[in-house]
Amino acid sequence: MSETRRSAPDDPPASRGRVPAPGIDAGITEDVIHTLVHAFYAKVRDDALLGPIFASHVADWPSHLAKMCTFWSSVTLMTGLYKGRPMPVHARLPGLSREHFARWLELFRQTAAEVCEPAAANLFIDRAERIAQSLQIGIALHRQALQHIAQEQAR
Repeated sequence: MSETRRSAPDDPPASRGRVPAPGIDAGITEDVIHTLVHAFYAKVRDDALLGPIFASHVADWPSHLAKMCTFWSSVTLMTGLYKGRPMPVHARLPGLSREHFARWLELFRQTAAEVCEPAAANLFIDRAERIAQSLQIGIALHRQALQHIAQEQAR
């Protein structure tokens, strides 16, 4: 006769070792993400500094907005829906500078504060600032590598 083991009260839960999604406690839902992403990119498209960059690189806005919703869902709710690679995409943009990132963050902070509850806005802003910093570092390293390659080829 085989014996079936029952769970003991001190058994670790199935989710042990997983990091809980930070957005849940902050009140973030897919609807909140949708509202933030759509409101934010409406501002970006109208912005004198950022609008032209996006206009020249985003041909399909509905697709881009959907992709950004999956990105923020993955960042804040840990859904794993986003499968893209943002670093190479941003590294290929010529002339992308600190000024662009600063303006992007300014608009993002404004929009998050306008459309989100404070806890959700704070989480979105924290993650946006970290992501912007990471992208800027990655872009700088990418550009340095390209310069090094060009110098090597010129020799």
